[in-house]
Amino acid sequence: MTLSRRLFLTRALAGAITAPVILPSRIWAAETKPNSLVTMGFIGMGKQSRGLLSGFLGNDTKVLAVCDVDTTRREDAKKKVDDYYAKKGEATAGCAAYNDFRELIARKDIDAVCIATPDHWHTFIALAAVRTGKDVYCEKPLTHNIHESIVLMREVSAHRRILQTGSMQRSMKEFRVACELVLNGAIGKVQRVECSFGDPGVPCDLPEEEMEPGLDWNLWLGAAPVRPYNSVLSPRGLHNHFPHWRRYREFGGGGVTDWGAHHLDIAQWGLGMDGSGPVRVLPPPTAGEKRGAKLIYANGVTVEHKNGFGVHFYGAEGEVKVNRGKFVFQRGEKIIASYTNSPEDRKVTSCAAQVQKAEREFLANAKIKLYESKNHLSNFLDCVKSRRPPITSEQVGARSAICCHLLNLAYYHGQPLNWDPVRLMLVGGTGKPEWLTRDYRRPWVV
Repeated sequence: MTLSRRLFLTRALAGAITAPVILPSRIWAAETKPNSLVTMGFIGMGKQSRGLLSGFLGNDTKVLAVCDVDTTRREDAKKKVDDYYAKKGEATAGCAAYNDFRELIARKDIDAVCIATPDHWHTFIALAAVRTGKDVYCEKPLTHNIHESIVLMREVSAHRRILQTGSMQRSMKEFRVACELVLNGAIGKVQRVECSFGDPGVPCDLPEEEMEPGLDWNLWLGAAPVRPYNSVLSPRGLHNHFPHWRRYREFGGGGVTDWGAHHLDIAQWGLGMDGSGPVRVLPPPTAGEKRGAKLIYANGVTVEHKNGFGVHFYGAEGEVKVNRGKFVFQRGEKIIASYTNSPEDRKVTSCAAQVQKAEREFLANAKIKLYESKNHLSNFLDCVKSRRPPITSEQVGARSAICCHLLNLAYYHGQPLNWDPVRLMLVGGTGKPEWLTRDYRRPWVV
Protein backbone atom coordinates (compact mmCIF):
# COMPACT_ATOMS: atom_id res chain seq x y z
CA MET A 1 0.00 0.00 0.00
CA THR A 2 1.17 3.53 -0.73
CA LEU A 3 1.15 5.78 2.32
CA SER A 4 -0.16 9.30 1.96
CA ARG A 5 2.48 12.01 2.35
CA ARG A 6 0.95 13.18 5.62
CA LEU A 7 0.84 9.69 7.12
CA PHE A 8 4.41 9.04 6.01
CA LEU A 9 5.61 12.24 7.68
CA THR A 10 3.66 11.49 10.84
CA ARG A 11 5.31 8.08 11.17
CA ALA A 12 8.77 9.14 10.05
CA LEU A 13 8.95 12.14 12.36
CA ALA A 14 7.54 10.44 15.45
CA GLY A 15 11.07 9.31 16.21
CA ALA A 16 12.36 12.86 15.91
CA ILE A 17 10.28 13.72 18.95
CA THR A 18 10.66 10.64 21.10
CA ALA A 19 14.22 9.48 20.38
CA PRO A 20 17.57 10.93 19.27
CA VAL A 21 18.25 10.91 15.55
CA ILE A 22 21.67 9.86 14.21
CA LEU A 23 22.38 12.43 11.53
CA PRO A 24 24.92 11.98 8.73
CA SER A 25 28.16 13.91 9.00
CA ARG A 26 27.33 15.99 5.95
CA ILE A 27 24.63 17.77 7.96
CA TRP A 28 27.13 18.83 10.61
CA ALA A 29 29.42 20.14 7.87
CA ALA A 30 26.65 22.21 6.33
CA GLU A 31 26.69 25.03 8.87
CA THR A 32 25.15 28.32 7.80
CA LYS A 33 27.69 30.38 5.91
CA PRO A 34 28.55 33.76 7.44
CA ASN A 35 26.97 35.89 4.73
CA SER A 36 24.03 33.72 3.69
CA LEU A 37 20.40 34.29 4.55
CA VAL A 38 19.01 32.12 7.34
CA THR A 39 15.98 30.24 6.05
CA MET A 40 13.25 30.09 8.66
CA GLY A 41 9.95 28.47 9.51
CA PHE A 42 7.49 29.80 12.12
CA ILE A 43 5.36 27.53 14.31
CA GLY A 44 2.45 29.04 16.27
CA MET A 45 1.13 32.20 14.62
CA GLY A 46 -0.70 34.03 17.43
CA LYS A 47 -0.13 37.55 18.72
CA GLN A 48 3.44 36.94 19.93
CA SER A 49 4.53 35.26 16.73
CA ARG A 50 3.11 38.03 14.57
CA GLY A 51 5.53 40.39 16.28
CA LEU A 52 8.41 37.93 15.93
CA LEU A 53 7.65 37.38 12.25
CA SER A 54 7.78 41.14 11.63
CA GLY A 55 11.10 41.32 13.48
CA PHE A 56 12.72 38.46 11.57
CA LEU A 57 11.45 39.34 8.08
CA GLY A 58 14.22 41.05 6.16
CA ASN A 59 16.71 40.64 9.02
CA ASP A 60 19.16 38.45 7.05
CA THR A 61 16.45 35.81 6.77
CA LYS A 62 14.27 34.13 4.20
CA VAL A 63 10.93 32.93 5.59
CA LEU A 64 9.85 29.77 3.79
CA ALA A 65 6.99 28.41 5.87
CA VAL A 66 4.49 29.06 8.67
CA CYS A 67 2.44 26.67 10.77
CA ASP A 68 -0.62 26.94 13.00
CA VAL A 69 -3.49 24.63 13.93
CA ASP A 70 -5.91 27.54 13.31
CA THR A 71 -6.69 28.05 9.61
CA THR A 72 -7.26 31.81 9.90
CA ARG A 73 -4.00 32.52 11.71
CA ARG A 74 -2.09 30.21 9.40
CA GLU A 75 -3.37 31.79 6.22
CA ASP A 76 -2.92 35.32 7.57
CA ALA A 77 0.73 34.60 8.34
CA LYS A 78 1.28 33.11 4.87
CA LYS A 79 -0.25 36.19 3.26
CA LYS A 80 1.90 38.51 5.36
CA VAL A 81 5.06 36.76 4.20
CA ASP A 82 3.99 36.59 0.55
CA ASP A 83 2.94 40.25 0.55
CA TYR A 84 6.26 41.27 2.12
CA TYR A 85 8.35 39.64 -0.62
CA ALA A 86 5.98 40.77 -3.38
CA LYS A 87 6.29 44.37 -2.21
CA LYS A 88 10.08 44.02 -2.33
CA GLY A 89 9.85 42.58 -5.83
CA GLU A 90 11.49 39.33 -4.83
CA ALA A 91 10.54 36.25 -6.79
CA THR A 92 9.69 33.37 -4.45
CA ALA A 93 7.96 30.02 -4.60
CA GLY A 94 5.51 31.36 -2.01
CA CYS A 95 5.36 30.78 1.71
CA ALA A 96 4.14 27.29 2.60
CA ALA A 97 1.44 26.97 5.28
CA TYR A 98 1.13 23.87 7.45
CA ASN A 99 -1.34 22.64 10.03
CA ASP A 100 1.09 20.02 11.47
CA PHE A 101 4.51 21.24 12.61
CA ARG A 102 6.09 17.91 11.66
CA GLU A 103 5.66 18.71 7.98
CA LEU A 104 7.55 21.97 8.42
CA ILE A 105 10.29 20.31 10.49
CA ALA A 106 10.76 17.69 7.74
CA ARG A 107 11.91 20.31 5.23
CA LYS A 108 15.64 20.16 4.60
CA ASP A 109 15.76 23.71 3.21
CA ILE A 110 14.89 25.34 6.57
CA ASP A 111 17.83 26.31 8.80
CA ALA A 112 15.95 27.54 11.87
CA VAL A 113 12.50 27.56 13.40
CA CYS A 114 10.76 30.12 15.60
CA ILE A 115 8.42 28.55 18.16
CA ALA A 116 5.66 30.65 19.72
CA THR A 117 3.06 28.03 20.62
CA PRO A 118 1.49 27.54 24.06
CA ASP A 119 4.08 26.39 26.60
CA HIS A 120 3.05 22.74 26.62
CA TRP A 121 4.24 22.40 23.01
CA HIS A 122 7.64 24.14 23.29
CA THR A 123 9.80 21.13 24.12
CA PHE A 124 8.27 18.72 21.59
CA ILE A 125 8.82 21.08 18.69
CA ALA A 126 12.26 22.22 19.85
CA LEU A 127 13.42 18.61 20.22
CA ALA A 128 12.13 17.66 16.79
CA ALA A 129 13.96 20.66 15.33
CA VAL A 130 17.35 20.13 16.96
CA ARG A 131 17.27 16.38 16.29
CA THR A 132 16.87 17.09 12.58
CA GLY A 133 19.67 19.66 12.45
CA LYS A 134 17.75 22.93 12.88
CA ASP A 135 18.49 25.87 15.15
CA VAL A 136 15.72 27.19 17.37
CA TYR A 137 14.32 30.47 18.65
CA CYS A 138 11.74 29.47 21.29
CA GLU A 139 9.55 31.70 23.41
CA LYS A 140 9.77 31.67 27.20
CA PRO A 141 9.26 29.80 29.42
CA LEU A 142 11.41 27.39 27.47
CA THR A 143 9.68 24.30 28.91
CA HIS A 144 6.47 23.16 30.56
CA ASN A 145 8.17 21.25 33.40
CA ILE A 146 11.57 20.44 34.92
CA HIS A 147 11.96 17.10 33.13
CA GLU A 148 11.62 18.87 29.80
CA SER A 149 14.27 21.43 30.79
CA ILE A 150 16.75 18.66 31.57
CA VAL A 151 16.08 16.79 28.32
CA LEU A 152 16.25 19.92 26.18
CA MET A 153 19.56 21.08 27.65
CA ARG A 154 21.04 17.67 26.95
CA GLU A 155 19.71 17.35 23.42
CA VAL A 156 20.60 20.84 22.18
CA SER A 157 24.16 20.26 23.38
CA ALA A 158 24.34 16.73 21.94
CA HIS A 159 23.20 17.90 18.51
CA ARG A 160 25.34 21.05 18.56
CA ARG A 161 22.44 23.35 17.77
CA ILE A 162 21.91 27.03 18.55
CA LEU A 163 18.89 27.77 20.76
CA GLN A 164 17.79 31.22 21.84
CA THR A 165 15.12 31.54 24.55
CA GLY A 166 12.83 34.52 24.02
CA SER A 167 13.78 36.12 27.37
CA MET A 168 14.55 39.38 25.64
CA GLN A 169 15.04 41.40 28.81
CA ARG A 170 18.67 40.28 28.62
CA SER A 171 18.91 42.30 25.41
CA MET A 172 17.67 45.48 27.18
CA LYS A 173 20.38 47.71 28.57
CA GLU A 174 18.64 48.63 31.84
CA PHE A 175 18.64 44.95 32.91
CA ARG A 176 22.25 44.32 31.89
CA VAL A 177 23.53 47.40 33.72
CA ALA A 178 21.46 46.53 36.81
CA CYS A 179 23.03 43.07 36.92
CA GLU A 180 26.53 44.44 36.32
CA LEU A 181 26.10 46.83 39.25
CA VAL A 182 25.11 43.93 41.49
CA LEU A 183 27.88 41.62 40.30
CA ASN A 184 30.54 44.34 40.66
CA GLY A 185 29.61 45.05 44.28
CA ALA A 186 27.98 48.46 43.77
CA ILE A 187 25.34 47.58 46.40
CA GLY A 188 27.69 45.52 48.59
CA LYS A 189 27.08 41.91 49.46
CA VAL A 190 23.73 40.79 48.06
CA GLN A 191 21.29 39.77 50.76
CA ARG A 192 18.03 39.08 48.97
CA VAL A 193 16.05 39.64 45.78
CA GLU A 194 12.36 40.27 45.31
CA CYS A 195 10.63 39.51 41.99
CA SER A 196 7.16 40.70 41.07
CA PHE A 197 4.86 38.66 38.84
CA GLY A 198 1.48 36.94 38.84
CA ASP A 199 -0.14 33.89 40.43
CA PRO A 200 0.82 30.21 40.19
CA GLY A 201 -1.07 28.05 37.72
CA VAL A 202 -4.45 26.46 38.44
CA PRO A 203 -6.19 23.35 37.07
CA CYS A 204 -8.33 24.06 34.01
CA ASP A 205 -12.06 24.01 34.72
CA LEU A 206 -13.43 25.85 31.68
CA PRO A 207 -16.81 24.74 30.33
CA GLU A 208 -17.31 23.37 26.84
CA GLU A 209 -18.09 25.80 24.01
CA GLU A 210 -19.13 25.16 20.45
CA MET A 211 -16.14 25.37 18.14
CA GLU A 212 -16.19 26.94 14.70
CA PRO A 213 -14.63 24.89 11.88
CA GLY A 214 -10.99 25.47 11.06
CA LEU A 215 -9.18 24.50 14.26
CA ASP A 216 -7.38 21.20 14.82
CA TRP A 217 -8.31 20.98 18.50
CA ASN A 218 -6.75 17.56 19.05
CA LEU A 219 -3.39 18.82 17.78
CA TRP A 220 -3.73 22.01 19.83
CA LEU A 221 -4.09 19.84 22.97
CA GLY A 222 -1.14 17.61 22.10
CA ALA A 223 0.23 15.91 25.23
CA ALA A 224 -2.33 17.60 27.50
CA PRO A 225 -5.40 15.66 28.66
CA VAL A 226 -8.35 15.64 26.30
CA ARG A 227 -10.87 18.29 27.23
CA PRO A 228 -13.67 20.18 25.47
CA TYR A 229 -12.90 23.28 23.44
CA ASN A 230 -13.11 26.67 25.12
CA SER A 231 -12.25 29.94 23.40
CA VAL A 232 -10.32 31.17 26.46
CA LEU A 233 -7.65 28.63 25.55
CA SER A 234 -7.53 29.20 21.81
CA PRO A 235 -9.50 32.23 20.64
CA ARG A 236 -10.42 31.88 17.00
CA GLY A 237 -9.12 34.22 14.36
CA LEU A 238 -6.67 37.08 14.68
CA HIS A 239 -7.14 37.93 18.34
CA ASN A 240 -5.08 40.86 19.59
CA HIS A 241 -4.49 39.70 23.15
CA PHE A 242 -2.42 37.04 24.88
CA PRO A 243 -4.79 34.10 25.48
CA HIS A 244 -5.30 32.84 29.00
CA TRP A 245 -4.21 29.23 28.39
CA ARG A 246 -1.09 30.28 30.30
CA ARG A 247 -3.18 30.48 33.50
CA TYR A 248 -3.83 26.72 33.49
CA ARG A 249 -1.42 24.04 34.67
CA GLU A 250 -2.21 21.70 31.77
CA PHE A 251 -0.84 24.23 29.28
CA GLY A 252 1.27 26.77 31.21
CA GLY A 253 2.17 27.71 34.75
CA GLY A 254 0.27 30.90 35.50
CA GLY A 255 2.03 34.18 36.08
CA VAL A 256 4.93 32.30 37.68
CA THR A 257 6.05 30.90 34.34
CA ASP A 258 4.81 33.88 32.30
CA TRP A 259 6.36 37.05 33.76
CA GLY A 260 8.26 34.96 36.28
CA ALA A 261 10.29 33.53 33.40
CA HIS A 262 11.42 37.09 32.63
CA HIS A 263 12.14 38.39 36.12
CA LEU A 264 13.56 35.20 37.65
CA ASP A 265 15.86 35.05 34.63
CA ILE A 266 17.22 38.49 35.55
CA ALA A 267 17.60 37.42 39.19
CA GLN A 268 19.65 34.42 38.05
CA TRP A 269 21.78 36.73 35.85
CA GLY A 270 22.41 39.27 38.60
CA LEU A 271 23.32 36.56 41.10
CA GLY A 272 25.77 34.92 38.69
CA MET A 273 23.77 31.70 38.75
CA ASP A 274 23.23 31.02 35.04
CA GLY A 275 24.97 27.65 35.30
CA SER A 276 23.41 26.73 38.61
CA GLY A 277 20.29 27.54 40.61
CA PRO A 278 18.70 27.42 44.05
CA VAL A 279 19.27 24.60 46.51
CA ARG A 280 16.03 24.92 48.47
CA VAL A 281 12.48 26.11 47.81
CA LEU A 282 10.02 27.22 50.49
CA PRO A 283 6.24 27.49 50.09
CA PRO A 284 4.48 30.65 51.29
CA PRO A 285 4.05 31.00 55.07
CA THR A 286 0.31 30.36 54.85
CA ALA A 287 -1.18 27.58 52.74
CA GLY A 288 -3.12 28.85 49.74
CA GLU A 289 -1.29 32.17 49.48
CA LYS A 290 -0.26 33.20 45.97
CA ARG A 291 2.81 35.17 46.99
CA GLY A 292 5.64 34.45 49.39
CA ALA A 293 7.33 31.35 47.99
CA LYS A 294 11.14 31.58 48.08
CA LEU A 295 14.15 30.22 46.27
CA ILE A 296 17.21 29.86 48.50
CA TYR A 297 20.73 29.70 47.06
CA ALA A 298 23.76 27.96 48.56
CA ASN A 299 25.25 31.31 49.68
CA GLY A 300 22.09 32.12 51.67
CA VAL A 301 20.66 34.66 49.24
CA THR A 302 16.89 34.37 48.82
CA VAL A 303 14.71 35.23 45.84
CA GLU A 304 11.13 35.85 46.95
CA HIS A 305 7.98 36.05 44.86
CA LYS A 306 6.26 39.31 45.87
CA ASN A 307 4.39 42.27 44.45
CA GLY A 308 6.76 45.11 43.75
CA PHE A 309 8.93 46.92 41.23
CA GLY A 310 9.91 44.07 38.93
CA VAL A 311 13.33 42.80 40.03
CA HIS A 312 14.65 44.32 43.27
CA PHE A 313 18.17 43.51 44.48
CA TYR A 314 18.93 44.33 48.13
CA GLY A 315 22.57 44.61 49.20
CA ALA A 316 24.37 45.53 52.41
CA GLU A 317 25.24 48.95 50.95
CA GLY A 318 22.40 49.75 48.57
CA GLU A 319 19.66 48.63 46.22
CA VAL A 320 19.01 48.20 42.50
CA LYS A 321 15.48 48.04 41.12
CA VAL A 322 14.78 47.36 37.45
CA ASN A 323 11.86 46.73 35.15
CA ARG A 324 11.19 47.49 31.50
CA GLY A 325 11.87 51.18 31.01
CA LYS A 326 12.42 51.64 34.77
CA PHE A 327 15.64 51.80 36.75
CA VAL A 328 16.58 52.87 40.30
CA PHE A 329 20.04 52.65 41.88
CA GLN A 330 20.83 53.87 45.37
CA ARG A 331 23.71 53.55 47.83
CA GLY A 332 22.70 53.97 51.43
CA GLU A 333 20.19 56.82 51.45
CA LYS A 334 21.58 58.45 48.30
CA ILE A 335 19.76 57.98 45.00
CA ILE A 336 22.41 57.69 42.30
CA ALA A 337 20.07 57.20 39.34
CA SER A 338 16.31 56.95 39.11
CA TYR A 339 13.67 56.68 36.43
CA THR A 340 10.25 55.19 37.23
CA ASN A 341 8.38 56.45 34.15
CA SER A 342 6.32 58.80 36.29
CA PRO A 343 4.98 62.02 34.69
CA GLU A 344 7.55 63.96 36.69
CA ASP A 345 10.41 61.75 35.50
CA ARG A 346 9.31 61.98 31.88
CA LYS A 347 9.55 65.76 32.01
CA VAL A 348 13.20 65.89 33.03
CA THR A 349 15.01 62.67 32.08
CA SER A 350 14.75 59.20 30.55
CA CYS A 351 15.49 55.63 31.50
CA ALA A 352 18.42 55.54 29.07
CA ALA A 353 19.94 58.68 30.60
CA GLN A 354 19.71 57.33 34.14
CA VAL A 355 21.12 53.95 33.16
CA GLN A 356 24.00 55.70 31.40
CA LYS A 357 24.66 57.82 34.47
CA ALA A 358 24.94 54.75 36.71
CA GLU A 359 27.11 52.98 34.16
CA ARG A 360 29.45 55.96 33.75
CA GLU A 361 29.92 56.54 37.47
CA PHE A 362 30.16 52.94 38.73
CA LEU A 363 31.05 50.62 35.86
CA ALA A 364 33.71 52.48 33.91
CA ASN A 365 36.40 50.12 35.20
CA ALA A 366 34.19 47.18 36.08
CA LYS A 367 35.91 43.83 36.40
CA ILE A 368 32.77 41.92 35.42
CA LYS A 369 31.20 42.68 32.05
CA LEU A 370 28.16 40.70 31.02
CA TYR A 371 27.26 39.40 27.57
CA GLU A 372 25.98 42.40 25.60
CA SER A 373 23.17 42.02 23.10
CA LYS A 374 21.42 45.05 21.66
CA ASN A 375 18.76 43.12 19.77
CA HIS A 376 17.48 39.70 20.79
CA LEU A 377 16.52 38.50 17.31
CA SER A 378 19.72 39.76 15.69
CA ASN A 379 21.75 38.09 18.44
CA PHE A 380 20.13 34.77 17.57
CA LEU A 381 20.82 35.16 13.85
CA ASP A 382 24.40 36.25 14.48
CA CYS A 383 24.92 33.13 16.57
CA VAL A 384 23.35 30.87 13.96
CA LYS A 385 26.10 32.09 11.64
CA SER A 386 28.99 32.25 14.12
CA ARG A 387 27.96 29.12 16.12
CA ARG A 388 28.69 30.83 19.44
CA PRO A 389 26.09 30.58 22.24
CA PRO A 390 23.39 33.28 22.18
CA ILE A 391 22.65 35.45 25.20
CA THR A 392 19.79 33.21 26.41
CA SER A 393 20.99 29.79 25.31
CA GLU A 394 19.24 26.57 26.30
CA GLN A 395 21.40 26.43 29.43
CA VAL A 396 20.18 29.88 30.48
CA GLY A 397 16.57 29.46 29.42
CA ALA A 398 16.11 25.98 30.84
CA ARG A 399 17.63 26.83 34.23
CA SER A 400 15.52 29.98 34.52
CA ALA A 401 12.47 27.87 33.66
CA ILE A 402 13.46 25.40 36.38
CA CYS A 403 13.36 28.27 38.90
CA CYS A 404 9.78 29.00 37.80
CA HIS A 405 8.76 25.35 37.99
CA LEU A 406 10.30 24.93 41.45
CA LEU A 407 8.32 27.90 42.76
CA ASN A 408 5.14 26.46 41.29
CA LEU A 409 5.84 23.09 42.93
CA ALA A 410 6.12 24.84 46.29
CA TYR A 411 2.73 26.49 45.69
CA TYR A 412 1.08 23.32 44.34
CA HIS A 413 2.26 20.97 47.09
CA GLY A 414 2.87 23.30 50.05
CA GLN A 415 6.12 21.58 51.01
CA PRO A 416 9.76 22.70 51.31
CA LEU A 417 11.89 21.12 48.60
CA ASN A 418 15.63 20.53 48.41
CA TRP A 419 17.08 20.85 44.91
CA ASP A 420 20.47 19.80 43.56
CA PRO A 421 21.33 22.19 40.69
CA VAL A 422 24.26 20.01 39.61
CA ARG A 423 22.48 16.65 39.43
CA LEU A 424 19.19 18.40 38.56
CA MET A 425 17.07 16.42 40.97
CA LEU A 426 15.11 16.70 44.20
CA VAL A 427 17.19 15.52 47.15
CA GLY A 428 17.03 14.97 50.89
CA GLY A 429 13.86 12.92 50.73
CA THR A 430 11.80 15.94 49.64
CA GLY A 431 9.13 15.90 46.97
CA LYS A 432 8.44 13.14 44.46
CA PRO A 433 10.17 12.47 41.12
CA GLU A 434 6.85 12.52 39.29
CA TRP A 435 6.41 16.18 40.26
CA LEU A 436 9.19 17.03 37.82
CA THR A 437 7.26 15.77 34.80
CA ARG A 438 3.67 15.24 33.65
CA ASP A 439 1.40 12.47 32.37
CA TYR A 440 1.89 12.72 28.62
CA ARG A 441 -0.97 11.82 26.30
CA ARG A 442 0.49 9.51 23.71
CA PRO A 443 1.97 9.61 21.17
CA TRP A 444 3.47 12.80 22.63
CA VAL A 445 6.21 11.77 25.05
CA VAL A 446 9.39 13.54 26.22
